[in-house]
Amino acid sequence: MSTQIPARTTDTDHLLDLAGQLWAAVAAANEYAATDVVLRALDDGVDPESVLLDVIAHVQGKVGQEWAANRISVAQEHAATAINERVVGALSLHPAARTPVSRGRITVACVDGEWHALPARLVAEVLKLRGWQVDYLGAQVPAPHLISHLHATHADAVALSSSIATRLPTAHAAITACQAVGVPVLVGGAAFGPDGQYAKLLGAQAWAPDARAAADRLAEGPLPTPGIDHQQMDDLPHLGDQEYTLVARNSDSLVRTVFQALQDAFPAMRTYDDMQRERTAEDLAHIVEFLATALYLGDESLFTWFLTWTADILVARGVPARSLPPALNLFARELRDFPRATHMLQRGIEALTTTASADAGKPA
Repeated sequence: MSTQIPARTTDTDHLLDLAGQLWAAVAAANEYAATDVVLRALDDGVDPESVLLDVIAHVQGKVGQEWAANRISVAQEHAATAINERVVGALSLHPAARTPVSRGRITVACVDGEWHALPARLVAEVLKLRGWQVDYLGAQVPAPHLISHLHATHADAVALSSSIATRLPTAHAAITACQAVGVPVLVGGAAFGPDGQYAKLLGAQAWAPDARAAADRLAEGPLPTPGIDHQQMDDLPHLGDQEYTLVARNSDSLVRTVFQALQDAFPAMRTYDDMQRERTAEDLAHIVEFLATALYLGDESLFTWFLTWTADILVARGVPARSLPPALNLFARELRDFPRATHMLQRGIEALTTTASADAGKPA
């Protein structure tokens, strides 16, 4: 007797119920239960693309929200992400997810330094469901290795993913390298901004806000072939002042200097345990990373967004946000000969002050 796959369904309420079941399994770190939720859904005829994007991706988004609210630890967040990645792998092997190749060839990869691979994996699986031949290269792919792969496979396009904005200078190098060998680039991920503004700035042929939109864009027709006028690395004229290069190159010494100055200004820091000192140094390093990236992009709003987001994260962990402006003032003192950097730091202080005043006016 032959096995017949049920007609595919995409009922919204059912998908939300499945997402709730998957979240319960992921939150309990139960990989077997999580896999069972997804495989049963496919057996029951739920559309594989909907399972990927409306169930698994939905749950992964909740994982991030729970971490930001300090309701789960970093270790729990990593475990949940690992389970979701393995669930995607199980889905990809199910008969309902096997689609014959009927389109061209796409390379999907994360930019160098980007470890958040699940968004790229979701794009790869959706493209396979849509009939593309997909080479999924995973996390942190150095540009030279990506280009070697393109030479060997003659891909029709590259889909590059990045979740963290501090990877955008590296993303720019990868975009330019792909275009130099004639391969158009579609980019996606939170790093490129909610409206994809950094995708345009860095010269990508296309941007998509999510995996479904990426597949839809590629289905519309070929991406424009890069010509001799594709964006060069020197098409960001503000980089001529060398502020980005010097801040990025001297980031370690900046962090050390400001860390020491904070200890001198706030003697209570000298009583910090090793974990508190490490976290303080990490926070300072992140500030420098985002400042450097904002200098690269010429966009102060990225830096102020990062600072207000960081303030929310600190408050959720019981650390007062007022600890940030003193550090920014110390960075401004060290970077006093860098007008763009000091301007961004001042804007950051103003944004934090405005946020703190608004929070103080809220009812308890």
